[in-house]
Amino acid sequence: MVSLICTLKDHRDDVNWCAFSAKLFATCSGDKTLRIYNTHDFSELPFSPLSGHGYSVHCCCFSACGQFLASCSTDATTVIWSMVTGEIEAVLEHPGRSPVRICALSPDSAHLVSGASDGTLALWDFPSKQLRRTGSVNDTTMVACSFSPCSQVFVTGSTYGDLRLWDLDMNQLHAEKNAHDLGVTCCAFAPSILSGSQVVQFHLASCGQDSHLKIWAINKFGSGAYKMQLLHTLTSQSAPVLSCAYSSDGQLLVSGSVDKTVTVYDAKNAVLLYTLNQHERYVTACSFSPTSPLIATGSMDKTVNIWRVEDGCSSREESSLTSGEGTTSAGRSKLLVSDWSEEDVSAWLLEEGLEGLVDKFRANNIDGTELLNLTKETLASELHIESVGLRSKVLRKVEELKSESVCSGIPDEFLCPITRELMREPVIAADGYSYEREAIESWINTKNRSSPMTNLPLLTTLLTPNHTLKMAIGRWKTSH
Repeated sequence: MVSLICTLKDHRDDVNWCAFSAKLFATCSGDKTLRIYNTHDFSELPFSPLSGHGYSVHCCCFSACGQFLASCSTDATTVIWSMVTGEIEAVLEHPGRSPVRICALSPDSAHLVSGASDGTLALWDFPSKQLRRTGSVNDTTMVACSFSPCSQVFVTGSTYGDLRLWDLDMNQLHAEKNAHDLGVTCCAFAPSILSGSQVVQFHLASCGQDSHLKIWAINKFGSGAYKMQLLHTLTSQSAPVLSCAYSSDGQLLVSGSVDKTVTVYDAKNAVLLYTLNQHERYVTACSFSPTSPLIATGSMDKTVNIWRVEDGCSSREESSLTSGEGTTSAGRSKLLVSDWSEEDVSAWLLEEGLEGLVDKFRANNIDGTELLNLTKETLASELHIESVGLRSKVLRKVEELKSESVCSGIPDEFLCPITRELMREPVIAADGYSYEREAIESWINTKNRSSPMTNLPLLTTLLTPNHTLKMAIGRWKTSH
């Protein structure tokens, strides 16, 4: 289910773009301003609106840390704003002084690309705000741009209808001509990277004036060559599709259209999930929050709608984990051991004939997670259990608990490949696999950036929250 939670009505002209950071939300408009909101309650920040452009603001994007916001305009500039003060940090004048229609920051915030109405591109070093490279495509207007999740290549789309892949030296790696008849309007990389022995694959969504939303595979071969392959053409909207965006886990894809609708798809299976009909004019912008199940859509009706993607389980999950303290065996058996409270652990000790250890465990705040991580050393040095036999009995009982958990039918995809434990904060790594965040971060820090699953180098250490998997685990825990 997708539900509308609020509508922002602050702009005085068409909303052209919207973007989320972890804590902030930005919109830009034909009224020459940007507006900044707190994603906690969508209240506007004190320094909003931002007024630094002389003409319509076409696009905006946050740096990875959320500290900066870039915006571009018909006034031929890309402006960098501080999200701490709302002040202008830099003004980047586009070469040739042509109206800037699109800007995009790389996921590692090392580079920024701006594209203009005369078909020119500018690649900027973002930390220094210095121009690094320029490029161009003749007789067209640049209207779309997206960086790959590894930050090493980017795709542009133009009114000519082509999609072009570039590296950071502005070499054209591939051109997919006539990708969209009558012109491309937007493109967006999926956040994950699929890697095999001979090929690295990215997914890209693009939309256009042909009323189509397309999903492409971009393959990089061992030889260094790139190839684009059309995977799906989605035709649920009846008019030009103006915007598209992936969720941060790559599982959902949203698009907005001239037919006033917003469509939400299962990106992996290319299946339409929802059609939303709250806007009164063309839907020009859409974006997913990177940290919560929220979608924002902007329109020529001057409004921005904020939607929540519901999975129908979060409230039930929360109540099942917090009600009644779970001190009985029947109540505790509905929980995973890692979810046990300190009281659950005390009840388990009593059932196992270890009542003499209850006070020691309580004094050391041993909950389910701590229980599963007990070792001979911690039992001796931290819990001060002197008897070797008693320590061995505790560890034997803990191993029995672990064995029961393994045999309880937990779906394998819910288990972290590194720890083989049920994931709490699943994230997608550059190899396309999901891991427990703490486990993969520790792996990356100690294993020289290799994939735990393929042993190949990780192209980037960026980790993307897998919200869809987390919700699926939540549903499973509720039903078990």
